[in-house]
Amino acid sequence: MIKLTWRRSYLMASYTIHILLAICWTGYPFGVCAEESLSDYLKLSIEELMNMEITSVSKKEERKSRAAAAISVITGDDIRRSGATSIPEVLRRIPGLHVARMDANKWAITSRGFNGRFANKLLVLIDGRSVYTPLFSGVYWEVQDTLLHDVERIEVIRGPGGTLWGANAVNGVINIITKKAHDTQGTLMSGLYGSEEYTIEGRHGGTFNDNAYYRFYLKGYEHDESAVNDRRAHDDWRTGRGGFRVDVDATRKDSITFQGDYYRGVAGQRISVPNLVPPVPPFSTPLDEDILFSGGNVLLRWNHHVSEDSKFTLQTYYDRTERDEFAFEENRDTFDIDLQHGFKLLRIHDVTWGLGYHFTADDFEGAKINVFDQQTFQIVRKDFVSLADTRRNDELFSAFAQDEISLIPDRLTLTLGSKLEHNDFTGFEVQPSARLTFAPSGKHTIWGSISRAVRTPSRADHDISIIAQSPPAAPLFRGLATGRFDSEELIAYEAGYRANLFDLMGADIAIFYNEYDNLQSLEFSGALDASNLPIITTDNKIEGESYGAEFDLYCDITEWCRLQFTYSFIKLQLHTQGSSTDRGQSEALFEGDSPEQQFGFRTQFNLPGNLELDTELKYVDQINTASGIPNYFDLDIRVGWKPSDHIELSLVVENILDSQRFEYISSTTLNTQISEVERSVYGKIVWTF
Repeated sequence: MIKLTWRRSYLMASYTIHILLAICWTGYPFGVCAEESLSDYLKLSIEELMNMEITSVSKKEERKSRAAAAISVITGDDIRRSGATSIPEVLRRIPGLHVARMDANKWAITSRGFNGRFANKLLVLIDGRSVYTPLFSGVYWEVQDTLLHDVERIEVIRGPGGTLWGANAVNGVINIITKKAHDTQGTLMSGLYGSEEYTIEGRHGGTFNDNAYYRFYLKGYEHDESAVNDRRAHDDWRTGRGGFRVDVDATRKDSITFQGDYYRGVAGQRISVPNLVPPVPPFSTPLDEDILFSGGNVLLRWNHHVSEDSKFTLQTYYDRTERDEFAFEENRDTFDIDLQHGFKLLRIHDVTWGLGYHFTADDFEGAKINVFDQQTFQIVRKDFVSLADTRRNDELFSAFAQDEISLIPDRLTLTLGSKLEHNDFTGFEVQPSARLTFAPSGKHTIWGSISRAVRTPSRADHDISIIAQSPPAAPLFRGLATGRFDSEELIAYEAGYRANLFDLMGADIAIFYNEYDNLQSLEFSGALDASNLPIITTDNKIEGESYGAEFDLYCDITEWCRLQFTYSFIKLQLHTQGSSTDRGQSEALFEGDSPEQQFGFRTQFNLPGNLELDTELKYVDQINTASGIPNYFDLDIRVGWKPSDHIELSLVVENILDSQRFEYISSTTLNTQISEVERSVYGKIVWTF
């Protein structure tokens, strides 16, 4: 499937690395470039990077070096210099995160295992707004986008975050944070054109008065269809979107943010549709179709500083999504309100607590296909995909509290907290955690934690009926949810170490051991439906454990050269319970759907004449599902040039080491055909004024 050979990959990778290292260590006079030509990222020292302010670990500002969690931060300048054109491609830089492209418009993204089109143990937020779909438990990554120039940073927690963020933050949290309107003043125009995609976008920012700032943007994007074994895959992708943000400093103690987005798009796919009409035996036939999706959201946030040590935040948002494809049509309305208050108590306690309410209402219509009815001996229309209730309203009530206790000021901190939720599927869920941070000096931090997190049932887990195949070459079956699915559970043990070495090198190491219980299993009932298809039901009869490590090392060779090396390892071991009839299929699927090892090597050079050279070499281990994906190396290169203060040009070549490759085999019951990731080249111009 993949033309890349180990020998060719090794030679090209080794050759590239040795040339880049030789350039750095021989002192080639790139350093003559003026300091003002350096990017903001390379102006930051290692210490400043380690002490970057983050908010995802404790829902308040804290230094990254003191966070008691495995967290990575991608800055806005990281995004610019990565050459990535979408949020999923940006996330490839994070150790422990597996990002695999399924076709031109779909990704499988997970943290610490259990990958899939709908990786259900990873919570994703954009400016505090959850984009996790409750229909299948996961994220429609083709829908999640914004102007990448407006992203301030992306914070990624690898590991549970349920104590603060609630259910479904089991193996990780991705928090995408956009810039304030104050930081995006003026006008930006950008155009990108390449062998596989093109983009045109614009943004303007201004002021209402000295205390009120605004911006609005428009973006159009199109991606060409990719290939499957040299045949076109009908997976082209087109979207248009726009949005706004207003930030107002109403008083000295009050600030208000009001923002919103609207999008509309179409994404092609090729799916397997069951054929249950004689004389042929049951099988699936391919169908080319276009998915239509649209939606919008508005968000309002009020920050009030009661005092120097007390802050109050109230946030609410409304989100509307619409999706129309062959298998189903779904319309969903979501309303969310969240209150948070932080204050200091008795000098050593930093307390944060909050209340939340989340409401979602859906309208679902499944697809029907022609089926030969064994009882009437006629061809009839029966459900391909359906839900027991075509319309459903669900409510989620939550409360959390966390106390950060300073046992030894600036040295030893104990953080205790828990979140209590009540949902309409499983009732009450409790997600406690305990975290300990020890900082023997300002340059070294050791941390450890114990946490519990849950993944609550989705609509599909609860009451779906579907004719499916898993894997695609297997016989057809009727998947039937019984309405008795419980929450999946995790107990996680983590530890880590961060260090600033010699003011030239930063190291971040995390190790973990996870214990899972009540994982989803597929149980063979022994019964047949009206079309003589075996019925398989969902249950919670898989348990197991995983362990692994993640490593991030970055080094400033000179003021004009930065290197970064990342490595991650994970081993997942699952077991079916004795009463299960799963026969190990789900167990093998979950164990093999993520690579055991990944590493990345990145370089950033600032050259004379306002030139930038950025490279990224990556390795992804094999995926051991039934169909299997071989391991691969790959290399991306970006060259940027800023001829003036207002114009930036860049040229990017991606997937240099192979013309095309597969990255993931779909394991979802709605089987979509995967396609190959192709080598691509594009040029980009950014004009600001």
